[in-house]
Amino acid sequence: VQLVESGGGLVQPGGSLRLSCVASGFTFSSYVMRWYRQGPGKERELIAFISSGGGTTNYPDSVKGRFTISRDNGKNTVYLQMNSLKPEDTAMYYCNTYLRMTNYWGQGTQVTVSS
Repeated sequence: VQLVESGGGLVQPGGSLRLSCVASGFTFSSYVMRWYRQGPGKERELIAFISSGGGTTNYPDSVKGRFTISRDNGKNTVYLQMNSLKPEDTAMYYCNTYLRMTNYWGQGTQVTVSS
């Protein structure tokens, strides 16, 4: 199983970024995918969930209305569209899946929101 994130960077407050996570080594279309983030000195936080078919998504209040998770099962890719970014969104962002009783993580992509 391999998860490779990309799309992070430095953005001004109010800006947008789209993160991507390309998956391999498993039947992507059969599994739930999640995005997590971990800010400086903070615990890792679940910020987005999407069902295997993409029909169900869920977000915590901290990002609801600003972030959108989506997936393209034909491309084995999950996305996180982030709008109206705030300095408190600064974190390392990870995609995640759970299969065969194991959590799998990508290497992460850094998002920094600063003027």
